[in-house]
Amino acid sequence: MKNLRGTYTVIITPFTEDGTMVNESMLRWLVDFQISEGIHGIIALASNGEFLSLSDEERHEVARIVVDQAAGRVPVVIGTAAESTTDVIRYTKDAERLGADAAMVLTPYYCWIDEQEIYTHYRLIAESVSLPIMLYNHPASTVLDIKPPLVARLAEIDNISYIKESTTDTRRVYQINDLCGDKITVFAGYLGYESFLVGAEGWVSVCANILPAKSAQMFELAVDQNDKDAAWDVFKELVPIIDFLGDHLYVHGMKAAFKMMGRDMGNPRPPRLPLPKSKESELRVVLEQAGLLDFELPSVKTAA
Repeated sequence: MKNLRGTYTVIITPFTEDGTMVNESMLRWLVDFQISEGIHGIIALASNGEFLSLSDEERHEVARIVVDQAAGRVPVVIGTAAESTTDVIRYTKDAERLGADAAMVLTPYYCWIDEQEIYTHYRLIAESVSLPIMLYNHPASTVLDIKPPLVARLAEIDNISYIKESTTDTRRVYQINDLCGDKITVFAGYLGYESFLVGAEGWVSVCANILPAKSAQMFELAVDQNDKDAAWDVFKELVPIIDFLGDHLYVHGMKAAFKMMGRDMGNPRPPRLPLPKSKESELRVVLEQAGLLDFELPSVKTAA
């Protein structure tokens, strides 16, 4: 079993030009690009991967392709979120059969359930597989909040080993570490650099889709080398991209960015629309300042 730590790219899902199919060639290219740039791990089928806009068959195919293309070179985490516990179990079992290294499970995102129901939801999922589970706490989207004392209860379940903590309250990181010790590893959601300062061992990064090397380097400097000043210098290079995407443009913006860089990942699926024209010039300036418009990307191989 691999120990998950470092910067993990939460990858987008490329679509064909008409949006009707997953673009397998581009998805395989994206996995290879991430690995060639030194990323520590890959997460597929999360919010940035538009999992709610995919059919069950497409979710299976994306998971299969990503695990296959990674081929053990880096850990692969598959998002298996659903509203129903039964559906989460089904998706998580599929991820395990495909050879994923872990499953990331968001709380239910429509029904309001209490703490005991959240606990039971995750317990039933964890007991259904041997795959490590990464809790995903994002109350801004789901309203449900996995607070540190509940994380500590969940950490007593054998294969609940990680949490993506996305409240933007960095106190949560050291509170979870204090309560859980080495039973659970905290990955930051939005606040990578800030969370590293208080004990996070990982970062789930959107900007790493187009800046994997810098995103991985920030972790290595901050955590492995304990060089916070050097990590800060790298972080400052990432901030313009992070800030641009932070305005609920993480899918739209990332797909538009790749297109400007010469790799067409298709448009987001409705209800999301392509990046507004009014935002394109702003994004182009951000990419230009980051040196990404002149960055030579690897070629794309046609899927067999």
